[in-house]
Amino acid sequence: MFSWFRSNPSKKLEHQHAQKLEQAMHAQRNGNIRGYSQLTHEADEIYKKIKELETAQNS
Repeated sequence: MFSWFRSNPSKKLEHQHAQKLEQAMHAQRNGNIRGYSQLTHEADEIYKKIKELETAQNS
């Protein structure tokens, strides 16, 4: 009944994922390849958490 009042945890993670990808893009443009690699890895980990949440909600 009040499902629209509950916060969606995947939205927060999606926002964090987008921020990490943007930070990675800026690091790559500045020539910081190690920083780019680290940020891309962190974004990938967040993406995996998003997919886990989606599969748990669909089950």
